[in-house]
Amino acid sequence: MKTYKFLISGKVQGVWYRKFVSENAKKSGFKGYIRNLSDGRVEAVANIENDEKFNEFINILKEGSPYSIVENIEYREVPFEKFDDFEIRR
Repeated sequence: MKTYKFLISGKVQGVWYRKFVSENAKKSGFKGYIRNLSDGRVEAVANIENDEKFNEFINILKEGSPYSIVENIEYREVPFEKFDDFEIRR
């Protein structure tokens, strides 16, 4: 199990993006959080088990809500952090 941080840019604030990602991440069993950043991007942090689950999470981020436009996703592995659920943070 590894923890990854994702930075998503594009039209991702004010378009139900966090709610969409949170609901789909929960359905797929991911643990972590998603939040808006002051620079207009969205940050997501998640525990990911393997390459298959990594790709699944990336696809959730890429799809976004019907009103969002994801232009770029940056990611990196960060020190492991245990999460109990997937939540929207402020």
